[in-house]
Amino acid sequence: MENKPLIEVFGADILCASCVNAPSSKDTYEWLQAAITRKYPNHPFVIRYIDIEQPLTDERDQEWAERIQNDEFFYPLVLINSDVIGEGYIQLKPVFNALENLGFVPVE
Repeated sequence: MENKPLIEVFGADILCASCVNAPSSKDTYEWLQAAITRKYPNHPFVIRYIDIEQPLTDERDQEWAERIQNDEFFYPLVLINSDVIGEGYIQLKPVFNALENLGFVPVE
């Protein structure tokens, strides 16, 4: 695979009110990074965390942050190559399915 998928986690330090007992956005980012690296050690990817409560200079990041702040999405919001994979309480299966659709092969 030549292109590294871009995985983005948009979130905030404050827990989502609708996501009781869910991990924080930052915890979700770290958990996803570890889980993907463990399951797909031979596949490079880029993962980034975007705090929607901080000043954002990238226009695209600002647009996603505004959509979350306008209650269009819950956070954390996970995108892979700009496709929404999950929001709020994130589960691994949809993330793994999206990566495998991009050619990732798990190491069992």
